[in-house]
Amino acid sequence: MKELLKELCLTDGVSGDESAVRKKIIEKIEGHCEYRTDALGNLICFKKGKKTPDKKLMICAHMDEVGFIVTSLRQDGTLTFGEVGGVDPSVVIGRQVRVGKNLINGVIGSTAVHNLSKEQREKAPAMSSLYIDIGANNREEAEKYVSLGDCVYFDSEFTLLGEKRIKSKAIDDRAGCAVMIKMILSELEYDAHFVFNVQEEIGLRGARVSAYSVNPDFAVVLEATTAADIDGVSGAKRVCTLGGGPVVSFMDRSTVYDKELYRLAFDISAEGGFLCQTKTMIAGGNDAGAIHTSRRGVRTIAVSVPCRYLHSPSCVIQWSDLENMLNLTEKLAKRICEL
Repeated sequence: MKELLKELCLTDGVSGDESAVRKKIIEKIEGHCEYRTDALGNLICFKKGKKTPDKKLMICAHMDEVGFIVTSLRQDGTLTFGEVGGVDPSVVIGRQVRVGKNLINGVIGSTAVHNLSKEQREKAPAMSSLYIDIGANNREEAEKYVSLGDCVYFDSEFTLLGEKRIKSKAIDDRAGCAVMIKMILSELEYDAHFVFNVQEEIGLRGARVSAYSVNPDFAVVLEATTAADIDGVSGAKRVCTLGGGPVVSFMDRSTVYDKELYRLAFDISAEGGFLCQTKTMIAGGNDAGAIHTSRRGVRTIAVSVPCRYLHSPSCVIQWSDLENMLNLTEKLAKRICEL
């Protein structure tokens, strides 16, 4: 699955611009399921299993990643931009990016330190104070390569860190997409709908549409969630830990999760002898926020891979957590269909 995850992470797909990711996924699942693309761009798949359950199960992940969009071209040839999704300015200064459909190389710049006041140096920079330098000498030259509304992507390598960990952009949520592809390519015990959603990072928009369309009874949302397990952070503020297994949430800012499904996930991990953990802070949110209130309501669980440095070009996960996320999701899908 490492090569699959690498291909997905290195494919660019900022929210609203997921077509390249969708194309890559279709290449992988072609001939293994039925699929369609809706008007918003969600990829909705149906995989036939050995049996048809009484209740409809939907498993989903989002295709989009955080990034930026060009808002103006300045007289000196640099570009102003806005963030697409939740990106902190502190993780972008000096980062290399690719701009537009031609993937023009650029660097995110900021005011030189010696030109900042003492007060400015003590504060985190505002995103509006940053710019992208593509090497153009003036606005006219920049216009040859870049247009307003062009998407901007982090330029980041997929790298092994030691023997157990992986660093890349867009692990949120290409990890979830990789798990679903592996399941689609396998033999399932029960029929299942797999949905690759768009625009999660800007307000769960794709999930709101796809959940209404699929109309499931149960949903398993696959995600990446913040791990703060670093020196100096203790207790609940660590949220979850790399190497602790997939994360099953009891609550976040958009969802209180189904308690029976929550307990079922931990029962499955105990029976299977693999690690599983919970999220120790009520923070963040994901597509479950839109799904669980769709139509007459959907019983929903979220299963996530713990990830350090989320929403940055250097997300870090532990490989065993992703493998166990696949293991847990496969077993959950079967057990949910037997409830």
